[in-house]
Amino acid sequence: MSILYIMVPVALALAVTALIAFVWATRSGQFDDPDSQPYRMLFDDEPVDDKRDNSPPPKGE
Repeated sequence: MSILYIMVPVALALAVTALIAFVWATRSGQFDDPDSQPYRMLFDDEPVDDKRDNSPPPKGE
């Protein structure tokens, strides 16, 4: 029974911490656009314009 004197305040502290973290994340804009992020991986990236020539040197010439 005496464990309840420890566990109830610990559980309340965890709940309050989770609530504060959720409110902070909501106010800072973490949940503004939850729908478009999963679809970003489906779109092709812009091609990178690599100025370096990584092709092997021509043979025989």
